[in-house]
Parts: sequence; C-alpha cells; structure tokens
Amino acid sequence: MNLSLPAVLDFLANGVTRLTAWQVFFYTLAVTHITIASVTIYLHRHQAHRALELHAIPSHFFRFWLWLTTGQVTKEWAAIHRKHHAKCDTEEDPHSPVTRGIKKVFWEGAELYRAESKNMETMEKYGHGTPTDWIERNLYTKYSWQGVAALLVLNFMLFGVIGITVWAVQMMWIPVMAAGVINGIGHYWGYRNYECSDAATNIFPFGILIGGEELHNNHHTFATSAKLSSKWYELDIGWLYIRTLEKMGLAKVKKLAPAPKFASGKLEADFDTLQSVITNRYDVMAKYAKSVKHAWKEELAHLKDKAQLEARFLKSSRKLLQREPGKLAEQQQQQLSELFQHSKALETMHNMRVELGAIWERSHFTRDQLLHKLQDWCARAEASGIKSLQDFSLRLRSYA
Repeated sequence: MNLSLPAVLDFLANGVTRLTAWQVFFYTLAVTHITIASVTIYLHRHQAHRALELHAIPSHFFRFWLWLTTGQVTKEWAAIHRKHHAKCDTEEDPHSPVTRGIKKVFWEGAELYRAESKNMETMEKYGHGTPTDWIERNLYTKYSWQGVAALLVLNFMLFGVIGITVWAVQMMWIPVMAAGVINGIGHYWGYRNYECSDAATNIFPFGILIGGEELHNNHHTFATSAKLSSKWYELDIGWLYIRTLEKMGLAKVKKLAPAPKFASGKLEADFDTLQSVITNRYDVMAKYAKSVKHAWKEELAHLKDKAQLEARFLKSSRKLLQREPGKLAEQQQQQLSELFQHSKALETMHNMRVELGAIWERSHFTRDQLLHKLQDWCARAEASGIKSLQDFSLRLRSYA
C-alpha cells in the first residue's frame, strides 16, 4: 500500500491521535504522574519498606508501567534504597550529597544509581523479598530496556514526531525528580519537622509533583510509615491514592508513624509515660525545639540590649540551638558557649535537651532507673523558673 506524501507528513506531525499541543502537554503530565505514583506506592512504600500490602492487580500494573516507562528493576531499586537508609549520609551511602556533593548527586544521580545496581553485594544483602516470579525473571529483569524502547515506538505512533519529545520527558522524569531532587535536594535544602539522625529535609509541604516524596524528612524519621505527611498543612498525594486503593480492597496499610496520646491532668510521670516518651521521641524533641524558640524570644531583648551581641552572631546562634547537640562541630559548640555566658536560661534549655535525649539512648539502664531519670528531669525543669521549660515539662508528663 502506497501512502501519499501529504498523508505521511500529516502522520509525522499528528500521529494517529491528532491531538493538539495542549492535549499532548496534559497527556505528558498525566503519564509522568502515574510513573511517580508507581514509584512512591509500589517501589518505595510497598517493596522497599513493606509499609503496605498491595493486591495483585495494582502490583502487576505498577510493575508493567515501570517496565514500560522507566526500565526500573524492582530488586535493584529496593536494594539501593534500603542501603541508602542503612548507610545514610555516610561514605557507603550510594547517593548522599553530604559525602558526594550536591552537584554530583543532582546532575549525576542516575549514573550513581546505575553504578550501585552493578554492586552484587548490595543486591544480595538488601534485595531480599522482591518479586522473583516468571514474568519478573523472563521479562521485567531480563529485558528491562525493551519496555522503554516499545514506549518510544508507541509515542511516535500516537503523536508523530512530537512523541519523541514526550518519550524524552518520560525518560528524564525519574532521573531528575527522584535521583536529582529527592536524593539530592532532599538531603541539602528544605525544612525539618524532626531531628532525625541524617540530613533529610522536607522540600515542600505539598507532596503532589513527586507523589509525596517531597516530605523526605518525615520519611527518614518514620521510614516504615505508609503515610509521609505529619503536619496538618502537609499534603501527601501518594497517601490519598493508597487510602483509595484500601477502600477498594486493593491495598492494606501495615505501618504508620506513632501518634502520641495524652492524659490530661496527669500529676507524675509513670511507666506509661516513659514508654510513650521513648516511642514518640521524635515528636517529643520536635516540641522541645518549639520550647527553645519561645525561650529564645524571651531572651532576645536581653541579649540585644545588655550583651550587645552582633545580629549575625545571634542569628547563627539561634540556628545552632535548634540543631542536634551531638552533631555540632567544635567551633559551633564554642559559639554556643559564648552565647551561654550571656544567658543562663538558654544554657539550661540546651543542657536539659541533652539530658532528655540521653533517656532513650541509655539502653543499659533498667526501666526503674529510666523512670527515675525522667521524673527527676521533670522536677528540675519545673523548678527552673523558665516558663518555656516548665510548660514543656507539664506536657511531657501527660504522655500516655
């Protein structure tokens, strides 16, 4: 069958769908969002962290879609991500901007992923429990690149020459958004709800563009939680999809971040308080950080008027007070020591924070000893004369 030149040119320009430029644009947004949803729900929360169970229908759909649009191999992705958590922000972390530099991770994150995927020790140690069925062995893993090749042909047939651009956007979406933004910026810039043990940050409170993965600090604090948002103003669209699947009987949530409970009017910390404080230690320290902020505001006028400290010194000192004490460099500790010469209240707040954190770090103590230390901490806090510390202690005693 011979095709006329006008017909060929029309096909190259419009494909079989003959969509407008705006329709192609919105199609591209839709399919890249499905890819992001597949990564966050299937690869991340289901496979890597086992935070939820998935029915065979969405599980197989996600696997097929990822093979078609990214060429991702489930075992490789899960293993590399688990190693990232186990060795986070150390030299063994496959993609940490703390050790490798933000430019390296942002621009070459996909190359770092590919290099680690060839590390058989990583695959064996961290890749357990991922699919090993017939279709995984004989298609998704064995022919991982053929899916994206088939997508190129499909996009060209659907949209003509512009389909190649659509395909290129799909190929770049995960390397840029996941490898670059999440693995790079998510350990370099943003806000922190919790002082977890690594440098993870929340990039933006509305987790839509990257499926909720923007809330990276929340995730690293509660790694096995199926829900990544923790504050009322944060949105995790991936969690909305999971809840929808759960309502349809296609998913089952297994793990969520612990939610603290309180007993109003509690006069003394008991064993229930101790257990709750240890379980909810990240919430405890986040609330303590707010108390430090209140104490800082109360002391600021005094520091400006009487101590006459420089504005730059005060600004950097305020940030240091919010940092985990054990992570402060020697020069930073010296700066705080200089600050404390002018404010005993802030020194007390800092020292009491160190003591409070030690309660759940002293595993060799008995429960009775830990409870005594918690009760003693509360008594000294309430006798300190520092309102922020007193208010926090009253709240601490009510954990149940």
